[in-house]
Amino acid sequence: MKFICLGYIDAAAFAALPDAERHAMMDSCFAYDDYLRANGHFKGGEALQPPETAMSLRYANGRVVVTDGPFAETKEQLGGIMILEARDLNHAVDLISKHPGAKAGPWEIRPAADLGEMVRESEARRRARRPA
Repeated sequence: MKFICLGYIDAAAFAALPDAERHAMMDSCFAYDDYLRANGHFKGGEALQPPETAMSLRYANGRVVVTDGPFAETKEQLGGIMILEARDLNHAVDLISKHPGAKAGPWEIRPAADLGEMVRESEARRRARRPA
């Protein structure tokens, strides 16, 4: 079963770490990612650029509104995502709880939704509406 894991970080606190501590943390994170890969759990992931490089889109008053930065104004920002393969939610929690990045900030772990049937139904409706 796939799980989407969202890792949050206090970017200012992370940047304030001495270089040796920051490097040691990143090295341990990448080493654990290697462990997850070797055991078939790591299915993908990406770090994110800082929040000030983000744009947020919302639909309001009949149009799309674009604003600079993340939607939420919080101390902790989304730092990256990981796609994890695990037996169940408890297994995913166990795997992420051992990730060194869990010390840098909270993680949100959600089961991935299987939209296959919904997509097939939508395709059928759209085909039915096409002119012959």
